[in-house]
Amino acid sequence: MGPEEKAAVIFNTTFFHPEKFYISGFSNIPHVKYFYVFLCFVYIMTVLGNGFLISVIYLVKTLHTPKYMIVFNLALTDLCGSTALIPKLLNTFLFDMRYIVYEACLSYMFFVLFFTSMQSWTLVTMSYDRFIAICFPLRYHSIVTKPAIAAMLLSALAVLLSAIACMIRLVDRLSFCSSLVVKSFYCDHGPVVRLACNDISLNYIMGYVAFILILCIPLVLIAFTYVCISIALSRIASGEERLKAMKTCTCHLILVAVFFLPIVGTNIATVSSQIHPNARIINSTLTHTIPALLNPIIYSLKTEEVLNSIRKLCKRNRISNKKLSKKVNSLSQLY
Repeated sequence: MGPEEKAAVIFNTTFFHPEKFYISGFSNIPHVKYFYVFLCFVYIMTVLGNGFLISVIYLVKTLHTPKYMIVFNLALTDLCGSTALIPKLLNTFLFDMRYIVYEACLSYMFFVLFFTSMQSWTLVTMSYDRFIAICFPLRYHSIVTKPAIAAMLLSALAVLLSAIACMIRLVDRLSFCSSLVVKSFYCDHGPVVRLACNDISLNYIMGYVAFILILCIPLVLIAFTYVCISIALSRIASGEERLKAMKTCTCHLILVAVFFLPIVGTNIATVSSQIHPNARIINSTLTHTIPALLNPIIYSLKTEEVLNSIRKLCKRNRISNKKLSKKVNSLSQLY
């Protein structure tokens, strides 16, 4: 009995909702489990890296600034996004548990899309921070404040939450009365919607709106801020000062490239040519997982403030360990 026949269908007044979907994943790739083992390693390193960066920002008071509020938010969304996607993915394919309950599939879709969109808009907030720092340096501390950054991040969260919830609600209004095999590595919006047997035009419209909201608008805003930054830097007479100002943007530019280039590349390849399903799954998987792994590494290695904070923490721990060992030795001498 095939996957379509195994998944029972529940009739719900107007809509046919399946009891379960079947996640197909890769087809005819030998030794594919090694790829999932690699993703397991990526997830462990992502949790350790982002958890470490979050801890450093939380513990070091000098990093309690608007700029590092944004970095903290990015690390948190990276951590949550990876946790929403990878453990379930590993459970699905490493342990061959490819059937997923209908409600769980929609929840899976919601959280992956939501955290991906939050990563995108957090990078926009970072570009705003760099734009004010370079174009209006004297007014930076009066414009970029903790309440202002919190308001920006919370506004993005509210808008994205509403948009993604609307997308999922529209999927819930579809009927699935033929194939129940999702040709992807998770409950992706496009592959699930294409399985519906009623009108999906509204879903496609909402999908395009989400694409513009998650990818196009953030890219345009980031590009605009860097055009303004380039104009401001061209007016700086000293080459040394110009280089110093540019260095403050390198981390953010690397993060933007790591996050957006794979997504843009995958979408262009999907639209312009008939990309093989296996190649699309590999591209999409790496697009969702690698940026979250690299972000804390880039920030830890490229940012002098974070490196100095890590050194301070290590020094503080060594001093506290020495004091503790002295207390233990003095107590042992007493008894």
